Amino acid sequence: MKTGMRLEEYTKALLEKRKAEVIAEQQTDALDAELTSPPGATSTEEIRLFNEYMEQANLFKIADALPEKKKSLILKRFFKMKRKQQVVIQARIGEENQQKNGKVSTVGRDFVMLTNLKDRYWLPYTSITSANIPSGIPVFSNSHQYYLYDNDLRKKLLRNFGETVSRRDVLIQQFYEESLLTNLRAWKDTWVKVQTGKETFVGKIKDTIDQHLILHRFNTHHKVLLKDVQVITALRLVSLLAMFMDGSFRKQFNQKKTKE
Repeated sequence: MKTGMRLEEYTKALLEKRKAEVIAEQQTDALDAELTSPPGATSTEEIRLFNEYMEQANLFKIADALPEKKKSLILKRFFKMKRKQQVVIQARIGEENQQKNGKVSTVGRDFVMLTNLKDRYWLPYTSITSANIPSGIPVFSNSHQYYLYDNDLRKKLLRNFGETVSRRDVLIQQFYEESLLTNLRAWKDTWVKVQTGKETFVGKIKDTIDQHLILHRFNTHHKVLLKDVQVITALRLVSLLAMFMDGSFRKQFNQKKTKE
């Protein structure tokens, strides 16, 4: 833009306009005050709403482009929004469509873990037919899901991220999306009941190797292919005693065993 003015005249005029300019202070939150600049030109509430809309719009765009991954992407996003909240899941287990209730404890890359007062379930996304919140339960904000970091933990994360996160299961779940294979390794020596499309196995988790779950019971081992698993249920002592009394273990001994 040509003004017909020399540099000295233009600079002097610009400085005079700057002096006469009315500068309005922008109201920011306490956390935003630490940032070098505001996240946008609009109000904070409008920015937050737009970010949520943008994330969901991008998710559906990706799901449409990758139809084979649409189910897992949608379920993973839904469960992350409902972390620590009550959900109802319909799952195809064998020939039945069963309902599982509980709070979302862990959201993994290919599974979700539900917990309630009595049971703990591992449900692969492949076995889930639908997921919803119970009727009459209010929809809560996601803000309570965030992990609160103290100053000492913040410094450790900045200076030694890998070692700090690997020491705490809560931080691993916060920063990484575990697979069912890696998550089950943290539950070694836990008694579980594993249901596939045709069989049911009971035993202690020994390890996960080559996409197989290794179950140990007394002097026998079972190898269960993880892609065939439809639900895994943690067993309490009372449940184990009940299964022993009604002969469930005896039936398992009569089945074909696969040695490790």
